[in-house]
Amino acid sequence: MLHVRLSAVVNEPAEPHYFTAAPTVASEPREVVADLPDGPLRFRTDRGVFSHGRLDAGTAVLLREAGELPAEGAFLDLGCGAGPLALTMARRRPAATVWAVDVNERAVGLCAANAAALGLTNLRAVGPEEVDPTVRFAAIWSNPPIRIGKEALHQLLLGWLPRLTPDGIASLVVNRNLGSDSLAAWLTEQGFAVERTASRKGYRILQVRRSPCA
Repeated sequence: MLHVRLSAVVNEPAEPHYFTAAPTVASEPREVVADLPDGPLRFRTDRGVFSHGRLDAGTAVLLREAGELPAEGAFLDLGCGAGPLALTMARRRPAATVWAVDVNERAVGLCAANAAALGLTNLRAVGPEEVDPTVRFAAIWSNPPIRIGKEALHQLLLGWLPRLTPDGIASLVVNRNLGSDSLAAWLTEQGFAVERTASRKGYRILQVRRSPCA
Protein backbone atom coordinates (compact mmCIF):
# COMPACT_ATOMS: atom_id res chain seq x y z
CA MET A 1 0.00 0.00 0.00
CA LEU A 2 1.31 3.40 -0.99
CA HIS A 3 0.34 6.69 0.65
CA VAL A 4 0.74 9.85 -1.40
CA ARG A 5 0.03 13.50 -0.69
CA LEU A 6 -0.96 16.00 -3.35
CA SER A 7 2.11 18.04 -2.49
CA ALA A 8 4.43 15.07 -2.93
CA VAL A 9 3.30 13.37 -6.11
CA VAL A 10 6.12 12.34 -8.44
CA ASN A 11 5.65 12.73 -12.18
CA GLU A 12 6.87 9.43 -13.63
CA PRO A 13 6.55 7.80 -17.06
CA ALA A 14 3.14 6.26 -17.71
CA GLU A 15 2.59 2.50 -17.88
CA PRO A 16 2.86 1.58 -21.58
CA HIS A 17 -0.24 0.74 -23.63
CA TYR A 18 -2.73 1.96 -21.04
CA PHE A 19 -4.99 3.18 -23.86
CA THR A 20 -5.40 -0.25 -25.48
CA ALA A 21 -8.65 -2.16 -25.05
CA ALA A 22 -7.17 -5.34 -23.59
CA PRO A 23 -3.75 -4.95 -21.93
CA THR A 24 -1.54 -8.02 -22.23
CA VAL A 25 0.86 -7.09 -19.44
CA ALA A 26 0.48 -9.28 -16.35
CA SER A 27 -1.75 -7.93 -13.58
CA GLU A 28 -0.01 -6.59 -10.48
CA PRO A 29 -2.52 -4.80 -8.23
CA ARG A 30 -1.25 -2.12 -5.88
CA GLU A 31 -3.18 0.02 -3.44
CA VAL A 32 -2.75 3.79 -3.25
CA VAL A 33 -4.07 6.16 -0.61
CA ALA A 34 -4.26 9.76 -1.82
CA ASP A 35 -4.54 12.42 0.89
CA LEU A 36 -7.14 14.80 -0.55
CA PRO A 37 -8.53 17.97 1.04
CA ASP A 38 -11.81 16.18 1.80
CA GLY A 39 -10.11 13.13 3.29
CA PRO A 40 -7.99 10.19 2.12
CA LEU A 41 -9.04 8.32 -1.00
CA ARG A 42 -8.11 4.63 -1.08
CA PHE A 43 -8.08 2.87 -4.45
CA ARG A 44 -6.37 0.00 -6.24
CA THR A 45 -4.24 0.38 -9.35
CA ASP A 46 -2.91 -2.24 -11.75
CA ARG A 47 -0.38 -2.70 -14.51
CA GLY A 48 -1.69 -1.94 -17.99
CA VAL A 49 -3.79 0.89 -16.52
CA PHE A 50 -2.67 4.51 -16.43
CA SER A 51 -0.58 5.51 -13.40
CA HIS A 52 0.09 2.11 -11.86
CA GLY A 53 1.02 2.27 -8.18
CA ARG A 54 0.78 6.03 -7.83
CA LEU A 55 -1.38 9.10 -8.21
CA ASP A 56 -0.33 10.78 -11.44
CA ALA A 57 0.99 14.33 -11.02
CA GLY A 58 -1.47 15.82 -13.50
CA THR A 59 -4.42 14.07 -11.86
CA ALA A 60 -3.27 15.43 -8.49
CA VAL A 61 -3.22 18.97 -9.89
CA LEU A 62 -6.72 18.55 -11.30
CA LEU A 63 -8.05 17.24 -7.99
CA ARG A 64 -6.70 20.37 -6.31
CA GLU A 65 -7.58 22.96 -8.94
CA ALA A 66 -10.74 21.83 -10.77
CA GLY A 67 -13.06 23.88 -8.57
CA GLU A 68 -16.54 23.21 -7.25
CA LEU A 69 -18.83 20.69 -8.88
CA PRO A 70 -22.55 21.22 -9.44
CA ALA A 71 -24.73 19.77 -6.71
CA GLU A 72 -26.21 17.15 -9.06
CA GLY A 73 -26.48 16.07 -12.66
CA ALA A 74 -24.46 13.73 -14.86
CA PHE A 75 -20.66 13.99 -14.60
CA LEU A 76 -17.99 12.39 -16.78
CA ASP A 77 -14.46 11.20 -16.08
CA LEU A 78 -13.07 10.79 -19.60
CA GLY A 79 -10.24 8.26 -19.59
CA CYS A 80 -10.89 7.15 -16.03
CA GLY A 81 -8.07 4.65 -15.51
CA ALA A 82 -8.31 3.31 -11.96
CA GLY A 83 -10.78 6.10 -11.23
CA PRO A 84 -9.34 8.68 -8.81
CA LEU A 85 -11.18 11.52 -10.57
CA ALA A 86 -14.48 9.65 -10.90
CA LEU A 87 -14.29 8.33 -7.35
CA THR A 88 -13.67 11.83 -6.03
CA MET A 89 -16.59 13.28 -7.99
CA ALA A 90 -18.91 10.51 -6.82
CA ARG A 91 -17.84 10.92 -3.22
CA ARG A 92 -18.18 14.70 -3.24
CA ARG A 93 -21.56 14.76 -5.00
CA PRO A 94 -23.66 11.74 -3.97
CA ALA A 95 -26.72 13.18 -5.76
CA ALA A 96 -24.88 13.12 -9.11
CA THR A 97 -24.45 10.24 -11.54
CA VAL A 98 -20.78 9.84 -12.47
CA TRP A 99 -19.86 8.11 -15.72
CA ALA A 100 -16.30 6.74 -15.62
CA VAL A 101 -15.34 5.98 -19.22
CA ASP A 102 -12.29 4.21 -20.62
CA VAL A 103 -11.50 2.08 -23.68
CA ASN A 104 -9.25 -0.07 -21.46
CA GLU A 105 -11.32 -3.01 -20.18
CA ARG A 106 -9.00 -3.58 -17.22
CA ALA A 107 -9.35 0.07 -16.22
CA VAL A 108 -13.16 -0.12 -16.38
CA GLY A 109 -13.27 -3.21 -14.18
CA LEU A 110 -10.76 -1.74 -11.75
CA CYS A 111 -12.66 1.55 -11.44
CA ALA A 112 -15.92 -0.33 -10.85
CA ALA A 113 -14.28 -2.44 -8.15
CA ASN A 114 -12.84 0.66 -6.49
CA ALA A 115 -16.27 2.29 -6.45
CA ALA A 116 -17.83 -0.82 -4.92
CA ALA A 117 -15.14 -0.98 -2.24
CA LEU A 118 -15.92 2.63 -1.30
CA GLY A 119 -19.68 2.08 -1.36
CA LEU A 120 -20.19 4.58 -4.18
CA THR A 121 -23.42 3.51 -5.83
CA ASN A 122 -23.65 6.62 -8.04
CA LEU A 123 -20.67 5.70 -10.25
CA ARG A 124 -20.98 3.80 -13.53
CA ALA A 125 -17.73 2.49 -15.01
CA VAL A 126 -18.26 1.64 -18.66
CA GLY A 127 -16.75 1.58 -22.11
CA PRO A 128 -17.52 4.60 -24.32
CA GLU A 129 -20.15 2.77 -26.35
CA GLU A 130 -22.13 1.99 -23.18
CA VAL A 131 -22.91 5.61 -22.31
CA ASP A 132 -26.49 6.61 -23.10
CA PRO A 133 -26.13 8.94 -26.12
CA THR A 134 -28.82 11.23 -24.73
CA VAL A 135 -26.89 12.00 -21.53
CA ARG A 136 -25.56 15.56 -21.23
CA PHE A 137 -22.85 16.34 -18.71
CA ALA A 138 -22.89 19.13 -16.15
CA ALA A 139 -19.18 18.51 -15.49
CA ILE A 140 -16.35 16.71 -17.23
CA TRP A 141 -13.02 16.05 -15.55
CA SER A 142 -10.24 14.55 -17.60
CA ASN A 143 -6.53 13.93 -17.68
CA PRO A 144 -6.77 13.24 -21.42
CA PRO A 145 -4.58 10.61 -23.09
CA ILE A 146 -2.22 12.98 -24.88
CA ARG A 147 0.02 10.13 -25.98
CA ILE A 148 -2.59 8.60 -28.29
CA GLY A 149 -1.59 11.30 -30.80
CA LYS A 150 -3.01 14.66 -31.78
CA GLU A 151 -5.52 13.44 -34.35
CA ALA A 152 -6.96 10.75 -32.09
CA LEU A 153 -7.06 13.17 -29.15
CA HIS A 154 -8.93 15.75 -31.21
CA GLN A 155 -11.47 13.14 -32.31
CA LEU A 156 -11.93 12.04 -28.72
CA LEU A 157 -12.58 15.55 -27.44
CA LEU A 158 -14.91 16.42 -30.32
CA GLY A 159 -16.92 13.33 -29.47
CA TRP A 160 -17.48 14.28 -25.82
CA LEU A 161 -17.16 18.03 -25.24
CA PRO A 162 -20.28 18.85 -27.31
CA ARG A 163 -22.19 16.74 -24.79
CA LEU A 164 -21.77 19.36 -22.08
CA THR A 165 -24.98 20.95 -20.84
CA PRO A 166 -25.39 24.62 -21.82
CA ASP A 167 -23.83 25.68 -18.50
CA GLY A 168 -21.55 22.66 -18.12
CA ILE A 169 -17.78 22.93 -17.66
CA ALA A 170 -15.04 20.53 -18.71
CA SER A 171 -11.83 20.72 -16.68
CA LEU A 172 -8.85 19.27 -18.53
CA VAL A 173 -5.33 18.92 -17.13
CA VAL A 174 -2.55 18.98 -19.72
CA ASN A 175 1.19 19.12 -19.32
CA ARG A 176 2.67 22.36 -20.62
CA ASN A 177 5.44 20.45 -22.40
CA LEU A 178 2.93 18.14 -24.09
CA GLY A 179 0.99 20.90 -25.81
CA SER A 180 -1.45 22.44 -23.35
CA ASP A 181 -1.29 25.85 -25.01
CA SER A 182 -1.68 24.49 -28.54
CA LEU A 183 -4.61 22.35 -27.38
CA ALA A 184 -6.27 25.42 -25.87
CA ALA A 185 -5.82 27.29 -29.16
CA TRP A 186 -7.26 24.38 -31.14
CA LEU A 187 -10.30 24.10 -28.86
CA THR A 188 -10.93 27.81 -29.31
CA GLU A 189 -10.77 27.33 -33.08
CA GLN A 190 -13.44 24.64 -32.76
CA GLY A 191 -15.79 27.16 -31.16
CA PHE A 192 -15.36 26.31 -27.48
CA ALA A 193 -14.81 28.93 -24.79
CA VAL A 194 -11.48 28.09 -23.15
CA GLU A 195 -9.92 29.57 -20.03
CA ARG A 196 -6.66 28.60 -18.36
CA THR A 197 -7.58 28.70 -14.69
CA ALA A 198 -4.46 27.29 -13.05
CA SER A 199 -0.84 26.42 -13.71
CA ARG A 200 1.00 24.20 -11.26
CA LYS A 201 3.99 21.85 -11.44
CA GLY A 202 4.18 22.15 -15.23
CA TYR A 203 0.48 21.42 -15.76
CA ARG A 204 -2.29 23.69 -17.01
CA ILE A 205 -5.95 23.43 -16.08
CA LEU A 206 -8.13 24.29 -19.08
CA GLN A 207 -11.78 25.00 -18.39
CA VAL A 208 -13.85 24.45 -21.51
CA ARG A 209 -17.42 25.52 -22.16
CA ARG A 210 -19.70 25.16 -25.12
CA SER A 211 -20.14 28.20 -27.30
CA PRO A 212 -23.38 30.07 -26.45
CA CYS A 213 -24.38 29.58 -30.09
CA ALA A 214 -23.85 25.79 -30.03
